[in-house]
Amino acid sequence: MQVWPGQRYPLGAVYDGMGTNFAVFSEVADAVELCLFDDDNNERRIPLPEVDAFVWHGYLPGIEPGQRYGFRVHGPYDPGRGLRCNPHKLLLDPYARAIDGDIDWDPALYGYEWGFPDSLSTLDSGPHMPKAVVVNPYFDWGNDRPPRVPYHNSVIYEAHVKGLTMRHPEIPEEIRGTYGAIGHPAIVEHLQSIGVTAIELLPVHHFVHDHRLIEAGLSNYWGYNSIGYFAPYHGYSSMGRRGQQVQEFRAMVKSLHAAGIEVILDVVYNHTAEGNHLGPTLCFRGIDNQHYYKLAEEDPRHYTDFTGCGNSLNVRSPHSLQLVMDSLRYWVQEMHVDGFRFDLASALAREGDHSYVDRLSVFFEVVQQDPVLNLVKLIAEPWDVGPGGYQVGNFPPLWTEWNGKFRDTVRDFWRTQPETLGEFASRIAGSADLYQDDGRRPFASINFITAHDGFTLTDLVSYNDKHNEANGEDNRDGDNHNRSWNCGAEGPTDDVGIKTLRAQMRRNYLATLWLSQGVPMLLAGDEMGRTQHGNNNAYCQDNELSWVDWESADEQLLEFTKRLSELRGRHRVFRRRKFFTGRPVRRVAGTPIPDLGWFAPDGSEMDDADWWHNFGHSITLFVNGEGIRELGPHGERRTDSSFLLLWNAYWEPLEFVLPGPEYGQKWSAVLDTADPRDGTVVEANNKLLVRERSLVVLDRVV
Repeated sequence: MQVWPGQRYPLGAVYDGMGTNFAVFSEVADAVELCLFDDDNNERRIPLPEVDAFVWHGYLPGIEPGQRYGFRVHGPYDPGRGLRCNPHKLLLDPYARAIDGDIDWDPALYGYEWGFPDSLSTLDSGPHMPKAVVVNPYFDWGNDRPPRVPYHNSVIYEAHVKGLTMRHPEIPEEIRGTYGAIGHPAIVEHLQSIGVTAIELLPVHHFVHDHRLIEAGLSNYWGYNSIGYFAPYHGYSSMGRRGQQVQEFRAMVKSLHAAGIEVILDVVYNHTAEGNHLGPTLCFRGIDNQHYYKLAEEDPRHYTDFTGCGNSLNVRSPHSLQLVMDSLRYWVQEMHVDGFRFDLASALAREGDHSYVDRLSVFFEVVQQDPVLNLVKLIAEPWDVGPGGYQVGNFPPLWTEWNGKFRDTVRDFWRTQPETLGEFASRIAGSADLYQDDGRRPFASINFITAHDGFTLTDLVSYNDKHNEANGEDNRDGDNHNRSWNCGAEGPTDDVGIKTLRAQMRRNYLATLWLSQGVPMLLAGDEMGRTQHGNNNAYCQDNELSWVDWESADEQLLEFTKRLSELRGRHRVFRRRKFFTGRPVRRVAGTPIPDLGWFAPDGSEMDDADWWHNFGHSITLFVNGEGIRELGPHGERRTDSSFLLLWNAYWEPLEFVLPGPEYGQKWSAVLDTADPRDGTVVEANNKLLVRERSLVVLDRVV
């Protein structure tokens, strides 16, 4: 077999139509072998002939897509110094564009002999390892273009590739649970019907199922255990040929783009599947442990862990940072995705001794100046498990954030917790207290009530406590503080009153989500009443507990969600690009009318004492359609309807007095979460009875 010198960049295996160039970085290596595998798993080892700037490389004519391969790295093995090279271990290419197979958790996967963590294992891990795959880089994108939906017009739908599609009756069985199913017209049409502009997929980077879960008959269903940052997970592919998951993923993106729907990936660059110092040697650890991971300064045999998963990726290393940036650009340029949600994003911003989170860290600086990445959506999960890791509101411009304070406050408001009114008002108005001082916009807040981690919307109103027994951890896992309320009975009930209240509470949460300033994010299935039967940590449940049950969809809830989407879509006053100012827009009969106003149920303007009343659970919000200060794309002034939103989280009906005629002579009810009465007209200063635990939205008629 011929081996030519090849090129040191791009890294990974790159097919050019005549052969394949292989390149892998390792500063610590003494030698690197390329290992090729045939269909019978016979291995052929080929020393890479060249090394430039610590990149080992070689070009092999005739190597085509579908070829499986890996690396063996020769170098020092001294765990006490953080050095873990072991040529007995087959290693995945960090830049593999596709990966075939899964690990089987044989003892040979570990760099040490079991029971002796500093020893050197000489067992060959090759037969037990997945293999990287050379892929065909060519794909007919046609006239595919990124939708580039502005943030303020966005509606995000958080979904699992398999969970969303596995039980859909209109999707052919052979493609259920795959990328092809996500791009199927049945899914696309559903997303369009509820106004979704972006689907945010739980991790699709190739990941590993934990040994503990496999032994328990479970799996890492969510996929937060990445090992291949360029490779779409092969388990979500309906195509049998090696490497075809790449083309199937691209076809999915192309289909969604044709419908105007963006694709956002949930990415896990904070840690890898190799775990702590007792974990397996699969890739980064054996290639260059010191450069890829944050090692404990006092004892480099151990890892610094801000993730709770055993290790943290060392983005302060230029080579590790390059890996992350190359991966991000690959998914944008070659796979056409439209953005990323960064899991435990605070871990990427730890500088110095890693004990603090720095919003001006190297990672953010590099992303900020990148001409590819600063044009896509960048969403942070703004916390990790390290000290000072909760950073909601502290990420730099260009970034948006999962607003955990929105979730917590809205849940507390609707379950009538004391001292929530003031913060609730701030959250539904766009969380200016978190984002405005940094020059950011209301859409910096990704608003959500539920997400994959926690109760579904139906379970939020049906359970006071978690019920995670199916996870096999004696119900110890998962959050104990869910801010949920079961409405009077734990779990399923035949009580008509409780069922009615639960339905109303779900509408309350959805209406609050859709009508708040910021970007609404909906958890897949919440619009149809999906339940996990009280499991708030279904990370290991790859079964009907987690999959969306389309045939049992709550059609009334779905229709209500569609109405909310249509209401928000028609009225830009609910999706402003700039924060409210509270300043007058115009005067009516000498009264200054601001862009928003807050009123107590008796019709009086809110004062400081009202905001801090311990048991305030009701408020009126006036949103002025003439107070939209941002101009249109051609400099034109924009106006909209004006609305009153009457929020009553109190447990009894309340009479709300509408503001005076200077705010509007007559108002028409367009939404009532308790008792639909569209078209009801109410005059200024008149009273309107708002049912207990409900929201009424009034549109100004004149």
